[in-house]
Amino acid sequence: MNFYHSTHRHYCGIDLHARSLYVCILDQQGEVLLHKEIKARPEPLLALLEPFRDDLVVGVECMHCWYWISDLCEEHGIHFILGHALYMKAIHGGKTKNDRIDSFKIAMLMKGGNFPLAYVYPKEMRATRDLLRRRTRIVQHGAMLKAHVVNTTSQYNLPPNKVNLKNVGAREQVRATFADRDVQHNIDLDLAIIECYHRELSKLEEHLERQAKQHDPTSLSVLRTIPGVGRILALTMLYEIGDIQRFETVQKFASYARLIKCKAESAGKVYGTQGNKIGNAHLKWAFSEAAVLYLRGNDKAQRYLQKLQKRMNKPKALSALAHKLGRAAYFMLKHQRVFDEQRFLKG
Repeated sequence: MNFYHSTHRHYCGIDLHARSLYVCILDQQGEVLLHKEIKARPEPLLALLEPFRDDLVVGVECMHCWYWISDLCEEHGIHFILGHALYMKAIHGGKTKNDRIDSFKIAMLMKGGNFPLAYVYPKEMRATRDLLRRRTRIVQHGAMLKAHVVNTTSQYNLPPNKVNLKNVGAREQVRATFADRDVQHNIDLDLAIIECYHRELSKLEEHLERQAKQHDPTSLSVLRTIPGVGRILALTMLYEIGDIQRFETVQKFASYARLIKCKAESAGKVYGTQGNKIGNAHLKWAFSEAAVLYLRGNDKAQRYLQKLQKRMNKPKALSALAHKLGRAAYFMLKHQRVFDEQRFLKG
């Protein structure tokens, strides 16, 4: 957890909503200079901040609608910081909660040096990252539709269709599986959506790769040198990591990517782990997938996994391999070097 420690003449805490903002501005002594609710529009916000622009910092929680305030502050030269919503929930919880109190607490956290920082993702790559995340959700929904086709076959006790629904020909075979017209309409609906997803996602993936080659072609090429890391995994790693220089150490990067577990300890006793859901779930998925794909057809990697399994079970060994790949990716991006398998397996 990183806190914001810089001092300013004015601290502006904003409780952010889609249609309204509750703004609280404090001075260095903690006196409330302004406490007001306004519409979530640039003009009233800028008018409200104008008398306090001299050495001002604006802070909001990392909610779904922080983009426009970050861009507005950048455009007008106002210092902006983003608060980690999960950490802030733990810090400024209280008996009574409303927008007025929340905005005051956010401003007080900034003034007191207890404001937990989240990463303000660069505007230039932010929309592409969101588009990539959107693709992931659509792929997951497509997998649910394919599972529904398989489950419906089992539901009516028919022989399993050993076909890959990614292929057009395979989908055509399934179109006449069921005698009942309503059941077949149900399956046809699944197949129509799968077909649409397949067509649109192919175009989307080409667009994402073109964007990545404009944003950071070198890092994309470096990540692709990891065996088993293809186009989608490399894009996910690239856009979810952002600027690798924001991680001071490899330990902080591994923590952010959910590749390590933290012990819960008190009075010398260990009570298990905690904070396993804190971090970037997309990076956790990407490195976990990369670990499995790295083993495919790779005798040296499989021997290395067997070596790990002498000390732990297979799931933990795979997690250790994913952690090692994450550490390797960190140093590869940090020094812009390609993957060295001999060094990786020896270290």
